[in-house]
Amino acid sequence: MRACLGVAEDDQLIVAAQPGQRELAVALTDAGYRAGARYVEVGYVDPRVQAARIRSAREKDLGPLAPWTQRRLRAMVEPTTANVTILPIDEVGVFDGLPAGRVQLDHARIGKRMAWLTRASSEGRRRWTGVAWPSAAWAARVYPDLNGVDAEQRLARDLLWFCRLGPDDPPGVEGWSRHVARIAERACALTELSLERLELRDAHTSLDLRLAPRTRWLGGPRQQHGRPTSGNFPTEENFTSPDPRGTEGTFRCSRPLAFRGRIIEEIAGEFRGGRLVRLEAATAADRAFLAAALDVDRGARRLGEVALVDRSSRIGQTRRVYLNTLLDENAVAHIAFGRGFKQSRLPDAAGRVNTSTLHLDVMIGTDELEATGITGGGRRVPLIAAGEWRL
Repeated sequence: MRACLGVAEDDQLIVAAQPGQRELAVALTDAGYRAGARYVEVGYVDPRVQAARIRSAREKDLGPLAPWTQRRLRAMVEPTTANVTILPIDEVGVFDGLPAGRVQLDHARIGKRMAWLTRASSEGRRRWTGVAWPSAAWAARVYPDLNGVDAEQRLARDLLWFCRLGPDDPPGVEGWSRHVARIAERACALTELSLERLELRDAHTSLDLRLAPRTRWLGGPRQQHGRPTSGNFPTEENFTSPDPRGTEGTFRCSRPLAFRGRIIEEIAGEFRGGRLVRLEAATAADRAFLAAALDVDRGARRLGEVALVDRSSRIGQTRRVYLNTLLDENAVAHIAFGRGFKQSRLPDAAGRVNTSTLHLDVMIGTDELEATGITGGGRRVPLIAAGEWRL
Protein backbone atom coordinates (compact mmCIF):
# COMPACT_ATOMS: atom_id res chain seq x y z
CA MET A 1 0.00 0.00 0.00
CA ARG A 2 2.71 2.48 0.94
CA ALA A 3 5.20 1.30 -1.70
CA CYS A 4 2.82 1.54 -4.69
CA LEU A 5 0.16 4.04 -3.66
CA GLY A 6 1.54 6.00 -0.74
CA VAL A 7 -1.56 5.20 1.33
CA ALA A 8 -1.44 7.28 4.50
CA GLU A 9 -3.60 8.14 7.46
CA ASP A 10 -7.19 9.14 6.62
CA ASP A 11 -6.96 8.15 2.95
CA GLN A 12 -9.74 6.27 1.20
CA LEU A 13 -8.97 3.08 -0.73
CA ILE A 14 -11.12 1.69 -3.54
CA VAL A 15 -10.46 -1.89 -4.71
CA ALA A 16 -11.92 -3.31 -7.95
CA ALA A 17 -11.95 -7.12 -8.17
CA GLN A 18 -13.70 -10.10 -9.71
CA PRO A 19 -15.60 -12.52 -7.46
CA GLY A 20 -12.83 -15.12 -7.80
CA GLN A 21 -10.28 -12.63 -6.43
CA ARG A 22 -11.97 -12.29 -3.07
CA GLU A 23 -8.98 -13.47 -1.02
CA LEU A 24 -6.67 -10.74 -2.36
CA ALA A 25 -9.45 -8.13 -2.08
CA VAL A 26 -9.79 -8.95 1.63
CA ALA A 27 -6.00 -8.87 2.10
CA LEU A 28 -5.79 -5.46 0.39
CA THR A 29 -8.60 -4.20 2.61
CA ASP A 30 -6.69 -5.32 5.69
CA ALA A 31 -3.46 -3.74 4.39
CA GLY A 32 -5.29 -0.48 3.64
CA TYR A 33 -6.60 -0.18 7.17
CA ARG A 34 -3.20 -1.07 8.63
CA ALA A 35 -1.70 1.74 6.54
CA GLY A 36 -4.13 4.18 8.16
CA ALA A 37 -6.98 4.38 5.63
CA ARG A 38 -10.21 5.63 7.13
CA TYR A 39 -12.37 3.69 4.68
CA VAL A 40 -11.82 0.84 2.21
CA GLU A 41 -14.43 -0.12 -0.37
CA VAL A 42 -14.34 -3.23 -2.54
CA GLY A 43 -16.36 -3.26 -5.76
CA TYR A 44 -16.79 -6.60 -7.50
CA VAL A 45 -16.84 -6.55 -11.30
CA ASP A 46 -18.40 -9.59 -12.96
CA PRO A 47 -17.72 -9.82 -16.73
CA ARG A 48 -20.58 -12.31 -17.05
CA VAL A 49 -22.97 -9.57 -16.00
CA GLN A 50 -21.63 -7.38 -18.81
CA ALA A 51 -22.01 -10.33 -21.22
CA ALA A 52 -25.65 -10.72 -20.14
CA ARG A 53 -26.28 -7.05 -20.91
CA ILE A 54 -24.61 -7.30 -24.33
CA ARG A 55 -26.64 -10.41 -25.11
CA SER A 56 -30.07 -9.24 -23.98
CA ALA A 57 -30.30 -5.45 -23.53
CA ARG A 58 -31.85 -3.16 -26.11
CA GLU A 59 -29.17 -1.50 -28.24
CA LYS A 60 -30.00 1.94 -26.85
CA ASP A 61 -29.31 0.60 -23.34
CA LEU A 62 -25.80 -0.70 -24.06
CA GLY A 63 -22.86 1.06 -22.38
CA PRO A 64 -24.71 2.42 -19.33
CA LEU A 65 -23.21 4.45 -16.53
CA ALA A 66 -25.66 4.98 -13.69
CA PRO A 67 -25.79 8.39 -11.93
CA TRP A 68 -24.66 6.84 -8.63
CA THR A 69 -21.75 5.18 -10.42
CA GLN A 70 -20.68 8.53 -11.85
CA ARG A 71 -20.71 10.09 -8.38
CA ARG A 72 -18.59 7.21 -7.08
CA LEU A 73 -16.12 7.61 -9.93
CA ARG A 74 -15.72 11.31 -9.11
CA ALA A 75 -14.39 10.31 -5.71
CA MET A 76 -11.64 8.27 -7.38
CA VAL A 77 -9.69 11.37 -8.40
CA GLU A 78 -9.77 13.07 -5.02
CA PRO A 79 -6.27 13.62 -3.58
CA THR A 80 -7.03 11.40 -0.58
CA THR A 81 -8.35 8.46 -2.63
CA ALA A 82 -6.16 5.57 -3.78
CA ASN A 83 -7.33 2.97 -6.29
CA VAL A 84 -6.34 -0.66 -6.89
CA THR A 85 -7.58 -2.88 -9.71
CA ILE A 86 -6.94 -6.61 -9.44
CA LEU A 87 -6.31 -7.95 -12.94
CA PRO A 88 -7.44 -9.61 -15.15
CA ILE A 89 -10.94 -8.15 -15.21
CA ASP A 90 -12.10 -9.65 -18.54
CA GLU A 91 -12.73 -13.39 -18.36
CA VAL A 92 -11.40 -15.25 -21.42
CA GLY A 93 -14.27 -16.53 -23.56
CA VAL A 94 -16.96 -14.62 -21.70
CA PHE A 95 -18.10 -12.77 -24.86
CA ASP A 96 -17.81 -15.77 -27.21
CA GLY A 97 -20.81 -16.08 -29.49
CA LEU A 98 -21.93 -12.50 -28.96
CA PRO A 99 -22.06 -10.08 -31.92
CA ALA A 100 -18.72 -8.28 -32.12
CA GLY A 101 -20.45 -5.00 -32.93
CA ARG A 102 -22.50 -5.11 -29.73
CA VAL A 103 -19.43 -6.01 -27.65
CA GLN A 104 -17.48 -3.06 -29.00
CA LEU A 105 -20.47 -0.69 -28.75
CA ASP A 106 -20.93 -1.49 -25.05
CA HIS A 107 -17.23 -0.87 -24.31
CA ALA A 108 -17.09 2.24 -26.50
CA ARG A 109 -20.07 3.94 -24.87
CA ILE A 110 -18.73 3.26 -21.39
CA GLY A 111 -15.33 4.58 -22.50
CA LYS A 112 -16.84 7.83 -23.78
CA ARG A 113 -18.85 8.33 -20.60
CA MET A 114 -15.69 7.80 -18.55
CA ALA A 115 -13.45 9.95 -20.77
CA TRP A 116 -12.98 12.50 -18.00
CA LEU A 117 -11.60 9.75 -15.72
CA THR A 118 -9.12 8.53 -18.33
CA ARG A 119 -7.98 12.14 -18.83
CA ALA A 120 -7.41 12.44 -15.10
CA SER A 121 -5.30 9.29 -15.18
CA SER A 122 -3.28 10.58 -18.17
CA GLU A 123 -2.64 13.83 -16.34
CA GLY A 124 -1.51 12.10 -13.15
CA ARG A 125 -4.54 13.14 -11.10
CA ARG A 126 -5.62 9.62 -10.13
CA ARG A 127 -3.65 7.48 -7.69
CA TRP A 128 -4.03 4.04 -9.24
CA THR A 129 -2.18 0.78 -9.49
CA GLY A 130 -2.97 -2.50 -11.22
CA VAL A 131 -2.00 -5.79 -9.56
CA ALA A 132 -2.47 -9.41 -10.54
CA TRP A 133 -3.38 -12.50 -8.54
CA PRO A 134 -4.26 -16.02 -9.73
CA SER A 135 -7.75 -17.20 -10.43
CA ALA A 136 -8.33 -20.88 -11.13
CA ALA A 137 -9.27 -20.22 -14.77
CA TRP A 138 -6.30 -17.94 -15.44
CA ALA A 139 -3.78 -20.26 -13.75
CA ALA A 140 -5.06 -23.18 -15.82
CA ARG A 141 -4.35 -21.27 -19.04
CA VAL A 142 -0.85 -20.25 -17.96
CA TYR A 143 0.06 -23.69 -16.55
CA PRO A 144 -2.16 -26.17 -18.44
CA ASP A 145 0.09 -29.10 -17.48
CA LEU A 146 -0.57 -28.65 -13.74
CA ASN A 147 -3.69 -29.42 -11.74
CA GLY A 148 -5.82 -26.60 -10.34
CA VAL A 149 -4.19 -25.92 -6.98
CA ASP A 150 -0.65 -26.52 -8.24
CA ALA A 151 -1.23 -24.15 -11.17
CA GLU A 152 -2.51 -21.39 -8.87
CA GLN A 153 0.41 -21.81 -6.47
CA ARG A 154 2.95 -21.77 -9.31
CA LEU A 155 1.43 -18.60 -10.78
CA ALA A 156 1.37 -16.99 -7.33
CA ARG A 157 5.09 -17.72 -6.90
CA ASP A 158 5.74 -16.13 -10.30
CA LEU A 159 3.89 -12.97 -9.33
CA LEU A 160 5.73 -12.63 -6.03
CA TRP A 161 9.06 -13.04 -7.83
CA PHE A 162 8.10 -10.45 -10.45
CA CYS A 163 7.27 -7.99 -7.65
CA ARG A 164 10.60 -8.63 -5.88
CA LEU A 165 8.75 -10.20 -2.94
CA GLY A 166 10.02 -13.76 -3.38
CA PRO A 167 11.94 -15.78 -0.79
CA ASP A 168 15.30 -14.84 -2.33
CA ASP A 169 14.55 -11.10 -2.42
CA PRO A 170 15.44 -8.60 0.31
CA PRO A 171 12.99 -8.36 3.21
CA GLY A 172 9.82 -6.32 3.00
CA VAL A 173 9.56 -4.00 0.00
CA GLU A 174 13.29 -3.27 -0.18
CA GLY A 175 13.77 -5.30 -3.37
CA TRP A 176 10.80 -3.62 -5.04
CA SER A 177 11.95 -0.14 -4.00
CA ARG A 178 15.45 -0.69 -5.38
CA HIS A 179 14.05 -2.06 -8.64
CA VAL A 180 11.68 0.83 -9.38
CA ALA A 181 14.35 3.36 -8.35
CA ARG A 182 16.59 1.96 -11.11
CA ILE A 183 13.76 2.27 -13.63
CA ALA A 184 13.16 5.87 -12.55
CA GLU A 185 16.86 6.68 -12.94
CA ARG A 186 16.83 5.25 -16.46
CA ALA A 187 13.76 7.37 -17.30
CA CYS A 188 15.71 10.49 -16.30
CA ALA A 189 18.66 9.42 -18.45
CA LEU A 190 16.40 8.85 -21.45
CA THR A 191 14.74 12.24 -20.98
CA GLU A 192 18.10 14.01 -20.77
CA LEU A 193 19.06 12.64 -24.22
CA SER A 194 16.40 14.92 -25.81
CA LEU A 195 15.77 12.36 -28.55
CA GLU A 196 13.89 13.43 -31.66
CA ARG A 197 13.33 9.99 -33.16
CA LEU A 198 13.25 6.36 -32.15
CA GLU A 199 13.95 3.34 -34.36
CA LEU A 200 12.70 -0.16 -33.49
CA ARG A 201 14.16 -2.99 -35.56
CA ASP A 202 14.13 -6.79 -35.73
CA ALA A 203 13.31 -9.41 -38.34
CA HIS A 204 9.58 -8.62 -38.29
CA THR A 205 9.38 -5.01 -37.09
CA SER A 206 10.71 -1.82 -38.65
CA LEU A 207 9.18 1.22 -36.99
CA ASP A 208 10.32 4.85 -37.03
CA LEU A 209 8.71 7.04 -34.37
CA ARG A 210 8.99 10.81 -34.07
CA LEU A 211 9.24 12.21 -30.55
CA ALA A 212 7.83 15.61 -29.70
CA PRO A 213 10.12 18.36 -28.39
CA ARG A 214 10.58 18.20 -24.61
CA THR A 215 9.43 14.62 -24.37
CA ARG A 216 9.67 13.07 -20.92
CA TRP A 217 10.31 9.34 -20.46
CA LEU A 218 8.47 7.67 -17.61
CA GLY A 219 8.93 4.57 -15.51
CA GLY A 220 8.99 3.70 -11.83
CA PRO A 221 7.16 5.76 -9.19
CA ARG A 222 5.53 9.06 -10.10
CA GLN A 223 4.23 11.77 -7.80
CA GLN A 224 0.44 11.91 -7.85
CA HIS A 225 -1.18 14.32 -5.40
CA GLY A 226 2.20 14.43 -3.68
CA ARG A 227 2.32 10.66 -3.11
CA PRO A 228 4.70 8.20 -4.82
CA THR A 229 2.60 5.98 -7.06
CA SER A 230 3.62 2.98 -9.17
CA GLY A 231 0.96 2.41 -11.81
CA ASN A 232 1.85 -1.24 -12.44
CA PHE A 233 2.80 -3.84 -9.87
CA PRO A 234 4.98 -5.49 -11.22
CA THR A 235 6.71 -3.24 -13.75
CA GLU A 236 9.81 -3.40 -15.96
CA GLU A 237 9.21 -0.69 -18.57
CA ASN A 238 10.39 2.75 -19.53
CA PHE A 239 7.86 4.46 -21.76
CA THR A 240 6.71 7.68 -23.35
CA SER A 241 4.11 8.99 -25.79
CA PRO A 242 5.40 9.60 -29.33
CA ASP A 243 4.19 12.32 -31.68
CA PRO A 244 0.89 10.76 -32.86
CA ARG A 245 1.50 11.96 -36.45
CA GLY A 246 5.03 10.64 -36.74
CA THR A 247 5.00 6.84 -36.87
CA GLU A 248 6.02 5.03 -40.06
CA GLY A 249 6.69 1.39 -40.83
CA THR A 250 5.59 -2.15 -40.05
CA PHE A 251 5.35 -4.36 -36.98
CA ARG A 252 4.50 -7.92 -36.01
CA CYS A 253 3.49 -8.83 -32.47
CA SER A 254 5.63 -11.33 -30.60
CA ARG A 255 2.91 -12.35 -28.15
CA PRO A 256 -0.84 -12.92 -28.38
CA LEU A 257 -3.17 -10.29 -26.97
CA ALA A 258 -5.84 -11.01 -24.35
CA PHE A 259 -8.47 -8.39 -25.14
CA ARG A 260 -12.09 -8.16 -24.07
CA GLY A 261 -12.41 -11.86 -23.41
CA ARG A 262 -10.68 -12.98 -26.61
CA ILE A 263 -7.16 -14.23 -27.36
CA ILE A 264 -5.94 -12.59 -30.58
CA GLU A 265 -2.81 -14.01 -32.21
CA GLU A 266 -0.44 -12.98 -35.03
CA ILE A 267 -1.29 -9.28 -34.90
CA ALA A 268 0.65 -7.26 -37.48
CA GLY A 269 0.23 -3.98 -39.29
CA GLU A 270 1.61 -0.91 -41.01
CA PHE A 271 1.67 2.80 -40.14
CA ARG A 272 1.75 5.69 -42.58
CA GLY A 273 1.70 9.30 -41.46
CA GLY A 274 1.15 8.14 -37.90
CA ARG A 275 -2.01 6.17 -38.66
CA LEU A 276 -2.51 2.41 -38.80
CA VAL A 277 -3.43 1.66 -42.42
CA ARG A 278 -3.07 -2.13 -42.46
CA LEU A 279 -4.06 -4.66 -39.79
CA GLU A 280 -3.64 -8.44 -39.70
CA ALA A 281 -4.56 -11.18 -37.25
CA ALA A 282 -4.58 -14.99 -37.26
CA THR A 283 -8.25 -15.19 -38.23
CA ALA A 284 -10.64 -12.92 -40.10
CA ALA A 285 -12.97 -12.90 -37.08
CA ASP A 286 -10.18 -11.75 -34.75
CA ARG A 287 -9.10 -9.08 -37.19
CA ALA A 288 -12.66 -7.77 -37.46
CA PHE A 289 -13.03 -7.78 -33.67
CA LEU A 290 -9.81 -5.81 -33.21
CA ALA A 291 -10.52 -3.44 -36.10
CA ALA A 292 -13.91 -2.57 -34.60
CA ALA A 293 -12.20 -1.56 -31.36
CA LEU A 294 -9.64 0.56 -33.25
CA ASP A 295 -12.43 2.40 -35.05
CA VAL A 296 -13.94 3.70 -31.80
CA ASP A 297 -12.65 7.24 -32.45
CA ARG A 298 -10.14 9.20 -34.57
CA GLY A 299 -7.24 8.67 -32.19
CA ALA A 300 -7.49 4.90 -31.70
CA ARG A 301 -5.44 4.02 -34.80
CA ARG A 302 -2.54 6.23 -33.74
CA LEU A 303 0.07 5.47 -31.10
CA GLY A 304 -0.24 6.76 -27.56
CA GLU A 305 2.73 4.89 -26.13
CA VAL A 306 6.03 3.22 -26.90
CA ALA A 307 7.65 1.22 -24.10
CA LEU A 308 11.09 -0.36 -23.90
CA VAL A 309 11.85 -3.54 -21.93
CA ASP A 310 15.03 -5.59 -22.19
CA ARG A 311 15.65 -9.26 -21.46
CA SER A 312 16.54 -8.58 -17.82
CA SER A 313 12.78 -8.46 -17.17
CA ARG A 314 11.92 -11.24 -14.77
CA ILE A 315 8.62 -11.71 -16.56
CA GLY A 316 10.36 -12.12 -19.91
CA GLN A 317 12.91 -14.52 -18.42
CA THR A 318 10.21 -17.14 -17.82
CA ARG A 319 9.62 -17.42 -21.60
CA ARG A 320 5.97 -17.86 -20.74
CA VAL A 321 2.92 -16.04 -22.13
CA TYR A 322 0.62 -14.95 -19.30
CA LEU A 323 -2.38 -13.78 -21.35
CA ASN A 324 -2.56 -10.75 -19.07
CA THR A 325 -1.51 -7.39 -20.45
CA LEU A 326 -0.12 -6.18 -17.11
CA LEU A 327 2.41 -9.02 -17.24
CA ASP A 328 2.95 -9.50 -20.98
CA GLU A 329 3.61 -5.79 -21.62
CA ASN A 330 6.30 -5.89 -18.93
CA ALA A 331 7.95 -8.95 -20.46
CA VAL A 332 8.95 -7.29 -23.76
CA ALA A 333 8.89 -3.96 -25.58
CA HIS A 334 5.45 -2.82 -26.70
CA ILE A 335 3.43 -0.10 -28.36
CA ALA A 336 -0.06 1.08 -27.49
CA PHE A 337 -2.84 2.32 -29.72
CA GLY A 338 -4.94 5.24 -28.59
CA ARG A 339 -4.62 7.40 -25.52
CA GLY A 340 -1.23 8.83 -24.57
CA PHE A 341 0.13 10.23 -21.31
CA LYS A 342 0.18 13.96 -20.71
CA GLN A 343 2.86 13.35 -18.09
CA SER A 344 5.17 12.36 -20.97
CA ARG A 345 5.73 16.03 -21.77
CA LEU A 346 7.99 18.36 -19.82
CA PRO A 347 6.55 21.71 -18.65
CA ASP A 348 5.85 24.14 -21.50
CA ALA A 349 6.14 21.36 -24.11
CA ALA A 350 4.33 22.20 -27.34
CA GLY A 351 3.98 18.69 -28.81
CA ARG A 352 0.55 17.11 -28.59
CA VAL A 353 -0.30 13.77 -26.98
CA ASN A 354 -2.70 11.43 -28.72
CA THR A 355 -6.26 11.39 -27.37
CA SER A 356 -8.67 8.47 -27.47
CA THR A 357 -11.06 6.56 -25.25
CA LEU A 358 -8.96 3.47 -26.04
CA HIS A 359 -5.54 2.48 -24.72
CA LEU A 360 -4.52 -0.90 -26.12
CA ASP A 361 -1.04 -2.35 -25.59
CA VAL A 362 0.38 -4.88 -28.06
CA MET A 363 3.69 -6.66 -27.54
CA ILE A 364 6.35 -6.42 -30.27
CA GLY A 365 9.54 -7.12 -28.32
CA THR A 366 11.99 -9.97 -28.89
CA ASP A 367 15.57 -10.61 -27.77
CA GLU A 368 16.62 -9.42 -31.24
CA LEU A 369 14.70 -6.14 -31.15
CA GLU A 370 17.05 -3.16 -31.23
CA ALA A 371 16.00 0.29 -30.08
CA THR A 372 18.03 3.28 -31.28
CA GLY A 373 17.48 6.92 -30.40
CA ILE A 374 18.41 9.78 -32.71
CA THR A 375 19.15 13.23 -31.32
CA GLY A 376 18.50 16.56 -33.01
CA GLY A 377 22.09 16.64 -34.23
CA GLY A 378 21.73 13.24 -35.86
CA ARG A 379 23.69 11.30 -33.24
CA ARG A 380 22.56 7.68 -33.00
CA VAL A 381 22.31 6.40 -29.43
CA PRO A 382 21.94 2.64 -28.85
CA LEU A 383 19.24 2.17 -26.22
CA ILE A 384 18.68 -1.59 -26.40
CA ALA A 385 21.02 -3.84 -28.41
CA ALA A 386 21.49 -7.62 -28.29
CA GLY A 387 18.53 -7.73 -25.95
CA GLU A 388 20.08 -5.51 -23.25
CA TRP A 389 19.93 -1.89 -22.15
CA ARG A 390 22.98 0.09 -23.32
CA LEU A 391 22.37 3.29 -21.39
